Amino acid sequence: MAVNAAQSGEAPTSRLASRWVPWLVLGLWVVLAVVMVPLSGKLSSVTTDSAAVTLPAGAESTKVAVLEDSLPGGEDNTFVFVYHRTGGMTDADRATVERHYDTLAKRYPPKVAAPAGEGDEGPPTRPSTDGKAMMFTLDVSTAYGAPEAIVGPLRDAVKDRPAGLELDVTGPAAIDGDMESVFDGIDLQVLLITVIVVTLLLIITYRSPVLWFIPLVAVGAAALTAMATVYLLVKGFGIVVNDQNSALLTILVFGVGTDYALLLIARYREALHHHENVRVAMVHALRSAAPAIVASAATVVAGLLCLLFADLNSTSGLGPIGAAGILCALVAMLTLFPALLVVLGRRIFWPAIPRFGTAVAEKPGLWGRLGTAISRRRWVAALGSLGVLGVLAIGLSGNTGALRQQDQFPDAPESVTGFTVLRQHFPELGGQPMTIFTRPAYQERVLDIVKGTPGVAVAIPGQTSGGWADISVFPTDAPDTVAEYETIKRVRTAVHAVSGAEAIVGGPSAEHLDTEVTTSRDELLVIPLVLAVVLFVLGLLLRAIAAPLILMATVVVSFAAAFGGSVFVFDTILGFKGIDSSVPLLAFLFLVALGVDYNIFLASRAREETMRLGTREGMLKALSATGGVITSAGLVLAATFAVLTTLPLVMLVEVGFLVAFGVLLDALLVRSVLVPALTLLIGRRMWWPSRLSRPVELPAGQRPLVDDEEPALQR
Repeated sequence: MAVNAAQSGEAPTSRLASRWVPWLVLGLWVVLAVVMVPLSGKLSSVTTDSAAVTLPAGAESTKVAVLEDSLPGGEDNTFVFVYHRTGGMTDADRATVERHYDTLAKRYPPKVAAPAGEGDEGPPTRPSTDGKAMMFTLDVSTAYGAPEAIVGPLRDAVKDRPAGLELDVTGPAAIDGDMESVFDGIDLQVLLITVIVVTLLLIITYRSPVLWFIPLVAVGAAALTAMATVYLLVKGFGIVVNDQNSALLTILVFGVGTDYALLLIARYREALHHHENVRVAMVHALRSAAPAIVASAATVVAGLLCLLFADLNSTSGLGPIGAAGILCALVAMLTLFPALLVVLGRRIFWPAIPRFGTAVAEKPGLWGRLGTAISRRRWVAALGSLGVLGVLAIGLSGNTGALRQQDQFPDAPESVTGFTVLRQHFPELGGQPMTIFTRPAYQERVLDIVKGTPGVAVAIPGQTSGGWADISVFPTDAPDTVAEYETIKRVRTAVHAVSGAEAIVGGPSAEHLDTEVTTSRDELLVIPLVLAVVLFVLGLLLRAIAAPLILMATVVVSFAAAFGGSVFVFDTILGFKGIDSSVPLLAFLFLVALGVDYNIFLASRAREETMRLGTREGMLKALSATGGVITSAGLVLAATFAVLTTLPLVMLVEVGFLVAFGVLLDALLVRSVLVPALTLLIGRRMWWPSRLSRPVELPAGQRPLVDDEEPALQR
């Protein structure tokens, strides 16, 4: 079938469809790669998990951390060695402990000796009252390396001990070291697993031996560009990037970039049936798909940038990091990806090559049949969907308490089990030590007040330097518990009352407390802001008020269901002991911003079809046309976030599972059933106050369709 340029609409696209344009785009990307790829490898050099950097600048524990770093010996890492024997310590055991301490003390001179009583420093090693354990603390200067580099050699140095004498190396620095070891090589691990998952899904989706490779190349280029861009942002603007945000960056770029590729390929395949010139077909595909893709990216970027208003540095840093990743994915999938497809031509679709002039058969298909079923049972579909979401949301009544740092590991490392042993044999040292800084002239007064504070087991004065004196305080309660947090609050209230002392209270547990408080405050600010921004973007895209409000309501309900269902899995099946304080905000952001994406793809197509067919037929046509590709996109995005569940850290497992589950709910239930059912029930009022919401003026004597006349009263 011959189709001339004028008939096919090719003339207006002659400039964009010129033969040299794809090659120019590829050339520019080659130049960009030469510059950016070397920079992408430097991202790991600027990632940090330092408390002084990731905590909010105004938090009291942050001030303590900054002050510690500035004082001589303040950067020392504190390790606790806990020796224990079930039948009781022997003379040989005690001699071994003394020998180990002497050896390590010579190799790593300690800053402050271990506490032995209420008022003196006592001997370096401390026996337990039950006679079954001994312990000592060791402060190691950062000159010997970071905690993850020190903890291994320390454990190796004390392996020589009598049979039956157990040892756990624990303490704040050991936990930090074990935590850091989790992230050792995590970027490469996440990247490799993500590539494998996306590759398998693309092969299954396209059933082509070659087509899957092109999206992967484009998304990979986007990921490397994003990593280089984030590195430049860190160097230029001091943005905080921790290991978790770095892993999330990779997941975001691959998940979102692959979604954009699926949408564009679907439109390009359609266009190839109508245009002989592949360049012209791509121009038409871009014109059809780009508005929805750009709107999707704009929604996610706007939501991510709302994190800039968060007070927690690690959270606010994720805003520009994620936004940079989304923008890099957008640019790559609208420039590099189309150029690769055009240069390789139709044969890239082999064996199912779309032929010019071949009509695309209009088959009802699964999504067409689903739309017909929803149309016949609108109330059943709407109420049934809401019922499923409501049942899942009941899971929110489960254990949503804050996750302790010691419970962050699915398989507890030695540093975590050591804290349990320490509390068992030394109950008076049950919590992690607090650090109090005060002016030297007020040290004794502050010390007396702290000792008399309920919940404090031991308080000993430390060194004086730089115009400050420090006090080490051991709470009686277990680390990161409500009781310990209450003790920290009481100590802060007590020392703040000492006029002129300028006392501040920090330490690991105080940092966790400040993080939880700050995160709760950030949620109250950022969540409404995200809702408002996303609602505004939807309003601009759909040129309506009713539709954006309804779509946002469905996404919020979907989030509650996803969170509830996930809490049930975490609590009942996986046995997690709480929800990390950062998970609700991150999950809400990703699920609202990314969940709205699928509604954008569906609603924008529905609005386009409504202008030709009316609300009912327009929604059914949109569901039929977009059902397959959006479902595939949802599966890909869910699978990429599910990669996080393979990592040995509870926080990342929770984020990965929750977002993956929520994306599947959005793609398979909310977008596929609930939104179409609500649209059919509401009818043209869905588009209020745009002109699509007003009755169509028909010739005299012609009656309107029943569905458009009183849509909310049908069935």
